Amino acid sequence: MKLGLQLGYWGAQPPHNHAELVDAAETFGFDAIFTAEAWGSDAYTPLAWWGSRTERLRLGTSVLQMSARTPTACAMAALTLDHLSRGRHIVGLGVSGPQVVEGWYGQPFARPLARTREYVDIMRQVWSRQAPVRSDGPHYPLPYDGAGASGLGKSLKPIVHPLRADIPVYLGAEGPKNIALAAEIADGWLPLFYTPRMADEYNAWLDEGFARPGARHTRETFEICATAQIVVTDDPAAAYAAIKPFVALYMGGMGSEDTNFHAEVYRRMGHGEVVDEVTALFRAGRKADAAAVIPDAVVDDAAIIGDDAHIRAEISRWEAAGVTTMLVSPGSVAEIEQLAKLAL
Repeated sequence: MKLGLQLGYWGAQPPHNHAELVDAAETFGFDAIFTAEAWGSDAYTPLAWWGSRTERLRLGTSVLQMSARTPTACAMAALTLDHLSRGRHIVGLGVSGPQVVEGWYGQPFARPLARTREYVDIMRQVWSRQAPVRSDGPHYPLPYDGAGASGLGKSLKPIVHPLRADIPVYLGAEGPKNIALAAEIADGWLPLFYTPRMADEYNAWLDEGFARPGARHTRETFEICATAQIVVTDDPAAAYAAIKPFVALYMGGMGSEDTNFHAEVYRRMGHGEVVDEVTALFRAGRKADAAAVIPDAVVDDAAIIGDDAHIRAEISRWEAAGVTTMLVSPGSVAEIEQLAKLAL
């Protein structure tokens, strides 16, 4: 099992201790650090800033929102950071949801799977640098020849020779079709709410992708980097109480009332009634009540809370289910050292 430090995205202000967390992750044997973005801080700037302190850690995004950048712009940022880090970059991508894509980026959300396939293909053309980049579209036509085009667009190759033509691409995927797509076209999967209880279902969806013509990997070479809330404690009740507002936000407050991909993950886990109750309370402005109605067992599905022996046993269970890296969010150097001793 490997550990990745999930730095996430910023709240109202920049975090105060990420430098020391990154230093500790490198010192105590973590494999990678990851940054994220929502509609505030971007993922690439903090990753480059904190990554410049490191010598060994892989530098990943979990995840870049595809609609924030054209595929060539994303490929440029990736090849740049891959050079600066001497081949340590991981590109984690996700489609986000229609509320963010259309409300924040002003882009259409339709056909996310087809857009993802086209997006990744264009990035890999940039990195291979075998020929000028072309795409017949329909989502990212290159050269652009649609409404308002001048007719002067020209296919180009990147000026910079990429350090690697095979920069790893991981997909943040939640639905069965998107998970299968990750297994087919990507190098790894970034599940947000992973539960080893559903390993057989996950593996069936992944196997569908691995079996497709041209798939890049088999199960043995594919990475599963799963977000894991790990809390080492002799007071589980306090840990459950601290995590439930986060779960309530994603379960009941992300997206719209009838289009929330995170909520659908919990429905597939079998928690549909909880999702309905949390959503109704959250949308009514009763956020504390929404968190309070979440049973401990729902938190346990995608988190690990308990003493040292319980944590070790659960990490082994996640590893047996196929997880290759656990993305954790410790808040202090002491917690990083503690997790490293338990997992590594």
